[in-house]
Order: sequence, then C-alpha cells, then structure tokens
Amino acid sequence: QVQLVESGGGLVQPGGSLRLSCAASGSIFSMNGMGWYRQAPGKQRELVAGISSGGSSNYADFVKGRFTISRDNAKNTVDLQMNSLNVEDTAVYYCNADVRSRPDVGYRNYWGQGTQVTVSS
Repeated sequence: QVQLVESGGGLVQPGGSLRLSCAASGSIFSMNGMGWYRQAPGKQRELVAGISSGGSSNYADFVKGRFTISRDNAKNTVDLQMNSLNVEDTAVYYCNADVRSRPDVGYRNYWGQGTQVTVSS
C-alpha cells in the first residue's frame, strides 16, 4: 500500500506565503506524475499544478506566476510553494501521485488526505 501525507497548511493573511509538502511512503517501486489539487467549499476539485518525473511542470491559469511546484525523486516528495495568496486560494489542498508498487504492475493513482489552507485577514 502507498500513503501520501501532506503538511504545511494553515492560516495566512492575504499576500502571504505558504509551502505545502507531500511525502509518499509504502510500497513504491517508481513514481510518475505528481500534483496538487484543491477543493473549496461547494466547488469541484481542481488541478493546481502538476509535475512529471522528469521535472516538467504545468499550472492552472489562476496560480501562474504565484505558485511553484517541485519534487525530489530520491525522497518521493512533492512541494508547492504558494506566494501572493489571496482569499480565493482558500481550500483543502490534496496531493496526488501515480505510483507503481512493483515492476510487474501498472501505475495506480493515489490521493493524500488533504491539508487546509485558509487565506484571511
């Protein structure tokens, strides 16, 4: 089994910064794409940013220039640096990853439990 554990959420004032981290553990043979999603109350879960195993990244338009995604393949971690936060960024942020547990099986998608980010004055 594979677990994704997020950390780094909290309360921040508008204009502030937070850094989210996600660590994958368990039965991991290799990892493919990793990413961050968010879900605000009453809204659907949406992609924030994704990063391939080779380091190529993509961002939702609403975070371009403010958020940066990075990963450490040796540690099986993915981070999200969030700058210039505004109240619209308030949501539960979820880590997501495609993991292969054994060389003879395909990739399976996993979700973390989520971490709350609240932007408020």
